[in-house]
Amino acid sequence: MASQEKKLMTYAAEPAVSKVVEEWHRWMLIERNCSNHTLDAYSRDISAFLLYLSNHLGFQPGLSELEGLTITDFRGYLALRHNNGLSNTSTARAISTIRSFYKFLDSNEIIHNAAIKAVKTPKIPRSIPKPLSQLEAKKALDTIGKLHTTPWIAARDLAILILLYGCGLRISEALNLNVEDIPTGNIIVINGKGKKQRVVPILPIVTDSIKKYISRCPKNLHGGGPLFIGAQGERVNAGVIQRQVRKLRIILGLPATATPHALRHSFATHLLARGGDLRTIQELLGHESLSTTQRYTDVDLTHLIRVFQESHPRA
Repeated sequence: MASQEKKLMTYAAEPAVSKVVEEWHRWMLIERNCSNHTLDAYSRDISAFLLYLSNHLGFQPGLSELEGLTITDFRGYLALRHNNGLSNTSTARAISTIRSFYKFLDSNEIIHNAAIKAVKTPKIPRSIPKPLSQLEAKKALDTIGKLHTTPWIAARDLAILILLYGCGLRISEALNLNVEDIPTGNIIVINGKGKKQRVVPILPIVTDSIKKYISRCPKNLHGGGPLFIGAQGERVNAGVIQRQVRKLRIILGLPATATPHALRHSFATHLLARGGDLRTIQELLGHESLSTTQRYTDVDLTHLIRVFQESHPRA
């Protein structure tokens, strides 16, 4: 576990503050199972906040200054971010990070500050997933296996995209699979965000595509190693698959929203259109909150309205 811990950063604050920030990081890594990606984001947020305080106060803050901040001080940080052109989405995440940090300080009886609880989070525009149509998804899968001139790499790319569309995986979840994770039955166990596992049914076409890739792969795939590898035997980077999908967009005339993640959106939307219920789709996607999955009802409603308008004789 220690090998996964973040490298120490330098913060615009007194050593005592830097120390508790690192303690908070260790707690999130060990107790909350946060990924290194999440810890990096939290570090940037806290670093920016402490830099603001240092400029705002005229000196590097200590624990007593953190405890004495008022709602006006926090709102000043919000105003600064707004004036710097940062989005509400980015600021909402930054405030969430600061709240998490203060909650840690409070629960460990280091300092107490109730003012942060009164700060309102900026409203975030509700984004609607942009899936591919069923025909577009089929064309994408039919074409991806023909893009690369090396047969085993072409088979690899096809297997990855089929996992995204056939199982609703995130690109990171597919690429983090190891050889030992290859399903032997009709389910696959996925390690999702926050290292939370979920069980996803796997279709025969998905299993077959993985087997075809393995049979063609010239490299020695072993149990503890990555399932999907590059030409040098290393785990495939998401950028490689994203680049192939960009080629697909050009060839098939797909919109810029056609990304690997759009196949995951397509998985959910097409299930919903064919009668899948939200609770089941929530479990399959690994969403913690049903409200996240409910965005797909807006997508489906948009589709229904368009069909109605195009089909009704009086439309």
